[in-house]
Amino acid sequence: MSVHWPIIRTLARNARRTLITDDRGSYTGREILVASMHVAGEIERCSSSATVGLLLPTSATFPIAALASWMLGRTVVPLNYLLKPEELAYVIDHCQTDCIVTVNPILEHVDALPEAVHLLKMDEINFRSMPELRWPAMAGDEDLAMLIYTSGTTGRPKGVMLTHGNLSANIRQGVNGMDVTKNDVFLGVLPQFHAFGVTQLTLTPLTVGARVLYTARFRASTILKLAREHGATAFVGIPSMYNALIAAKQGTPEDLASMRLMVSGAEPLPDATLTRFREKFNVTICEGYGMTEVSPATNLALPGQYKVHSVGKPLVGVIQRVVDPATEQELPVCAEGELRMKGPNLMAGYFRQPEATSEAIDNQGFLKTGDMAKIDEEGFLYITGRIKEMIIVGGENVFPREVEEVLNKHEAVNASGVIGVQDPLRGEVIVAFVELLEDQSVTGDELRTWCRQFLAGYKAPREVHIIKALPRNPIGKIIRRDLKALLPKPERVS
Repeated sequence: MSVHWPIIRTLARNARRTLITDDRGSYTGREILVASMHVAGEIERCSSSATVGLLLPTSATFPIAALASWMLGRTVVPLNYLLKPEELAYVIDHCQTDCIVTVNPILEHVDALPEAVHLLKMDEINFRSMPELRWPAMAGDEDLAMLIYTSGTTGRPKGVMLTHGNLSANIRQGVNGMDVTKNDVFLGVLPQFHAFGVTQLTLTPLTVGARVLYTARFRASTILKLAREHGATAFVGIPSMYNALIAAKQGTPEDLASMRLMVSGAEPLPDATLTRFREKFNVTICEGYGMTEVSPATNLALPGQYKVHSVGKPLVGVIQRVVDPATEQELPVCAEGELRMKGPNLMAGYFRQPEATSEAIDNQGFLKTGDMAKIDEEGFLYITGRIKEMIIVGGENVFPREVEEVLNKHEAVNASGVIGVQDPLRGEVIVAFVELLEDQSVTGDELRTWCRQFLAGYKAPREVHIIKALPRNPIGKIIRRDLKALLPKPERVS
């Protein structure tokens, strides 16, 4: 099924109804549809490539440009404007596009782009004239709809190939899992170059006809104001966003009184964040799970199905199992191993990287997630850590999350990151980096003592470093691999 046709029908049926509000204004179904036809005409005039790059802020501009591209039968490539110049240049070259749809304010913050690529600036298009009417292209389930480049932990970004069938399936899964209706009001701040920002906060509400509020920059005060004034009912964020809302001095339960669903994803939700948020706003955060390679959502722990540390049951059509990564044998209930999954939302592969695709999919068609997990007797999924981030201390396995959970419970701690550092006696030792809450103070030694109260001796950090800010990716997820660069340099012996 073409991902864009249900959206076009919804826009036509809601021609006079406001469906999107962003930092610049509000847009009805008719305005979004007509603007898409304008942009489609401009793309057709300046581009002949099968792909169209979108370098846009979180706003109405993204769905308008995406619809325009799909109307022409092109593939959408969301571009991360926070990448380093050489990384962005690689993605633009690798996806083989000759056109980037953008706006001038974004270009002010992006270094020089490849000269061979045409920049189509949406804020310079005359949207007041009558666009050329066109019959939107049809697409099958196997046709490529979107390439989303993932940064990964090593090497060049990989282009995840999501088909029209993949995206359509995940939209249906999200609508079913979150019980979305046209009466919902989504509040979107995740960047639309991120898979969750695209599928759950852009395509899903537009397919159903729910309203969506966009703001390009996350500010806790703005989020609370928008939620209160517009009666927002659904919000998808990451733990650091929820921590910022907790820290907002003006925040009250009345600000989020209309919320029926607040979801956290991208990284584990600390117990301390869940508890503090519930105490301040009287709202329970639901934890979700997913990956770009599965379009991206696969699990959601709804308020009435909450289990501590669980990301919930799989969405309809998602099949999950846990295997021993060494033997490939499926493990019994509650046993810990690598999570594998498949379903109609599983990617078609990595663009122009067949070897990487073969490495990512096992011989039964399941995605190798790289996440350690367990599934209980009721089908609830628990993510316990990343295989590559496992720390081995004196022969014992330790996952960073377990130590971080204890650190994050301390009243002075905002967030933490834990890594393993080579040690000649124990193989590895645990080192923690901690970001404190505003106006709080605590020493590393005090936090080490705190950890020893709740953890076995080998799990307690050897060192705890207090730092101003933890390294994070563009959506705010803590990047553990960057923590090693923050280790104190050994003193040189003269």
